[in-house]
Amino acid sequence: MANGTALVVGVGSEAGLGAALARRFAKEGFRVIVAGRTAERLAGVAGSIRAAGGIAEAKVADVSREDDVVALLDRAAEAEDLEVVVYNVGNNLRAPALETTGAVFEDMWRQNALGGFLVGREAVRRMLPKGRGTILFTGATASLRARPPFTAFAAAKAALRAVAQGLAREFGPQGLHVAHVIVDGVIDGAFARERFADFVRAKGTDGLLAPDAIAESFLALHAQPRSAWTHELDLRPFKEAF
Repeated sequence: MANGTALVVGVGSEAGLGAALARRFAKEGFRVIVAGRTAERLAGVAGSIRAAGGIAEAKVADVSREDDVVALLDRAAEAEDLEVVVYNVGNNLRAPALETTGAVFEDMWRQNALGGFLVGREAVRRMLPKGRGTILFTGATASLRARPPFTAFAAAKAALRAVAQGLAREFGPQGLHVAHVIVDGVIDGAFARERFADFVRAKGTDGLLAPDAIAESFLALHAQPRSAWTHELDLRPFKEAF
């Protein structure tokens, strides 16, 4: 029997962080629901988990659409055993300020901040009656400081951090563990290796964050006793300056 349901929102490539998070919670015995915008990728991740003996299903959803988020959380909470929700959506875009349109800025905010709020709010609604549950948000270096040409991304990630803080302060005393994880560095996935091959080579062994290693920290947050909860955690390779 599964340990409960873990919903991972923001799953793409099997080499990405979302897939690593889903695999780790599945390995721990959770029924995992993977959600994102690309059906083919989601099916691949869910299929790999099932092939390894885990329980997984895929759901296509646009987190900036309120109806999609409500339907997704309804599905995740169907068995009344929703224990973990991870918001891993983090679309980034290189956009110098003078080239950033209002539409681009708003789209970045909708994917990172609005989506995070909607998923967090609906997770709270379903977990609060039980008085327990874990809601985890994936942050970035940009959550803390804005640097060009990523001002729009930083504004969106800073807003997501505020969402996480607000939910933690409001619902932590009612038994819900809300945490924000700052990923301070480049994740070692297909995106980085395909687009920044020279950078990846220059970083060398363990110079990038391994998705499976990040996933271990997310699982550890969920497992923390409530007498000593972490709200914010930052992760970076040992070579990364900060």
